[in-house]
Amino acid sequence: MAIDATARIHPMAVIDEGAEIGPGVSIGPFAVIGPKVRLGERVVIKSHVVLTGDTEIGAETVIFPFSVIGEIPQDLKFHGEDTKLVIGARNRIREHVTINPGTEGGGGVTRVGDDCLLMAGTHIAHDCQVGNRVIMVNNSGLAGHCHIGDDVIIGGISGVHQWVRVGQGAIIGGLTKIEKDVIPFGQVQGAAGHLVGLNLIGLKRRGLERIDIAELRAAYKALAAEGGTFKERAAALGEASDSDYVRQIVDFITGESDRSFHQPE
Repeated sequence: MAIDATARIHPMAVIDEGAEIGPGVSIGPFAVIGPKVRLGERVVIKSHVVLTGDTEIGAETVIFPFSVIGEIPQDLKFHGEDTKLVIGARNRIREHVTINPGTEGGGGVTRVGDDCLLMAGTHIAHDCQVGNRVIMVNNSGLAGHCHIGDDVIIGGISGVHQWVRVGQGAIIGGLTKIEKDVIPFGQVQGAAGHLVGLNLIGLKRRGLERIDIAELRAAYKALAAEGGTFKERAAALGEASDSDYVRQIVDFITGESDRSFHQPE
């Protein structure tokens, strides 16, 4: 066991041999820390948290009571292979959150980036790759192998199907089923998951120039036009636009995926 001298550990916490506890870490009562867990500087583990598996938690992340982080995947194909969970810095992981490590068939690593907010009751399944500054609202969930880009917001009680990609800056409304890929900066809402436009509020909050937003509006209109397939319209858009933001959408649509797309209506 490697516990930094500056760590503050409640006497009722249970820490297994082999765990690595970094400088300034705080661990509350009745927390359980497994033997392969590594906590970075100034991580805060509140009471009744369970951390297990080969799990790395980045600096200044805070985990709230009754979260279970690093427990084995909810995948019947998992047979006890050595896999990992890597969580970045400055995340806020609220009550009753569950995050599973990877599986052999999915690359072996589940990743969560930096500065994310995972609200109460959210779930991130095996082999998911979650970007930075992602917000998951209460009781939303990601099935296995999802790829979630930076700055995505997933509304409450929404579910994302396995293998789905959600592009950077997209927003998903509450009570929404996502079973197809969501383009960068897209806005999807409704029980059946309709792509209803762009995340204009998010774009403005990020400080995009008016000309960039106009380019994205024009690109969305072109993608919604009739004629050709969705990917053909995207490819034509890539040839016609010099915008880096539009290029991001084009690359997302023309890239590899196991899913079709939520398309403009």
